[in-house]
Amino acid sequence: MKLTRIAAVVLWALVWTACTAVQPSGPSNDNDPIGHAFNSRQSGVQVEGEGVVTRILDDDLSGSRHQRFILQLSSGQTVLITHNIDLAPRVEGIQEGDSVSFYGVYEWNEKGGTIHWTHHDPAGKHVAGWLKHNGRTYQ
Repeated sequence: MKLTRIAAVVLWALVWTACTAVQPSGPSNDNDPIGHAFNSRQSGVQVEGEGVVTRILDDDLSGSRHQRFILQLSSGQTVLITHNIDLAPRVEGIQEGDSVSFYGVYEWNEKGGTIHWTHHDPAGKHVAGWLKHNGRTYQ
């Protein structure tokens, strides 16, 4: 009888904890355009934001060359930045922990998404994007 009561109390505590747990903010945040695009699996969305560099990746050298790094947004969501260094200057001196602002096009993927078109369009047919780091604008 005593073992049954203890089991019931433990079970109640587990259920109560699960029901009242705080849900993390992040990709599920529909209040910002990037969170909404992620949740809706939308691509081709012009977005602006800021994040902290969590990882610097090797350049993508196939086709047009792209500088690549991962930003964590204030929501907790991460995005891959792919910055065309054939059309715009490389972001100099970037390091993990640095803050970077961006304006570009969001493309959905299950890891959080990719931001590209962070540069001018030499043909003048696309909205110019940019990256800002340490007081300098790269476009």
